[in-house]
Amino acid sequence: MKKIASYIIYTILIACIVCACSSDIDVRQDYTFEITHLPVPKRLKKGETAEIRCQLNRYGRYENTTYQLRYFQPDGQGTLKMDDGTVFLPNDYYDLTKETFRLYYTSESEDQAVIDIYFFDSFGNSSFLSFSFNNDNSEEE
Repeated sequence: MKKIASYIIYTILIACIVCACSSDIDVRQDYTFEITHLPVPKRLKKGETAEIRCQLNRYGRYENTTYQLRYFQPDGQGTLKMDDGTVFLPNDYYDLTKETFRLYYTSESEDQAVIDIYFFDSFGNSSFLSFSFNNDNSEEE
């Protein structure tokens, strides 16, 4: 009787293990993210540069995820550079290789300047930053 009971228990145990196993492993690769930044000046003189300190915040980590950025300037004129010296052209894609980075915007406008920066990952997720700089035409003493 003990032998039959132990066979039944082992059979049930093996059946549970076989049913619990699956060849479909669910590995998550697609995580959202956002770009945060420290405060930036709201007013710039023509030729003045604003530093934009940024941080990539991932809400999960998959090491093979790549990140890119592109920017547009709907109002005004100026140049945007990465902390490694790369000068960005509007509407072109650039690889983002660091999680902590600095952008430098130099105003070339007599009026308001606006830059929109879009960040993308290799899975189609995106984050957006927009900065507006008014012309500081005050005279220094």
